[in-house]
Amino acid sequence: MLSAVERKIGQFVEELDDKEVSALYAKLPHGKRLRAKLILKIAGTSLPVIKTAAVVEMIHAASLLHDDVIDDAYTRRSKPSLNALYGNKTAIMLGDILYAKGFFELNNISPEISKMISNSVVQLSLGELKDVSLSKSFNIDKKIYLEMIYQKTASLMEACAGAAALLANKDPKAYKIYGRNLGIAFQMIDDILDITMDTQTLGKPSLHDFVEGKTTLPYIYLYEALDDENKLKLKSLHGKKLSDNNTEWIMLMMQENNIIKKSYQEAKTLIEEAITLMNERGENALSHIAMAMIERDF
Repeated sequence: MLSAVERKIGQFVEELDDKEVSALYAKLPHGKRLRAKLILKIAGTSLPVIKTAAVVEMIHAASLLHDDVIDDAYTRRSKPSLNALYGNKTAIMLGDILYAKGFFELNNISPEISKMISNSVVQLSLGELKDVSLSKSFNIDKKIYLEMIYQKTASLMEACAGAAALLANKDPKAYKIYGRNLGIAFQMIDDILDITMDTQTLGKPSLHDFVEGKTTLPYIYLYEALDDENKLKLKSLHGKKLSDNNTEWIMLMMQENNIIKKSYQEAKTLIEEAITLMNERGENALSHIAMAMIERDF
């Protein structure tokens, strides 16, 4: 029933009665619609569920538009980003419009659903700010990293699962844990793929996060594994354009210290906990979604 979600998003955009907004939205890649799939799997396909899934995908699209501006990203899924095509001001304003329309439509679903999803967007925004602040220096505190990716990525996933459970008259507690674990693992895998995948697949250079000043989980673990001299070297490379030799050195250190496997195992543990929760409730489809999260290569 993703087609019904797409139609509802299209309806919401058409209701804005603005040809420019409709044309700009048509340029956005749809992505995997993971959040919509999650809501549909938990709650079915009633009209309030379809509306909730559509709103969440609009909110997610808005966050990506702002993300690309903040990160000076000129590609999105190997294609030019909206800010690359039309400039930062246009991308920001389209994001604001999608946010505002999404919040307006939430009021037509239920106060409880509106409150849950709106609060997750507050957390998402706080996480974005924290991500920007953290990029100014080399962060070696795993707790701070986990807090940031919870806010930036997992909070919306958590809200999706919790809202869907409410719509389906299910206890939201376990589903929120499932969504939270899914979101944190999703971001961890993204951070790993930034290191392990080639430029053509990613649509950006490998180690791009590190060059942009982001200290993701693999770099925190690598720092912990290095001796004092190499710790200083790693910190000295943070946030700078890397030479081929320095790129090779980072990759070699990652390999020698088994960093990728260690980071992947952390994500896998979260997913296994989420799967156990869902299996206990007979939610086999949600278990499959969780497994796909850590088995993906993009």
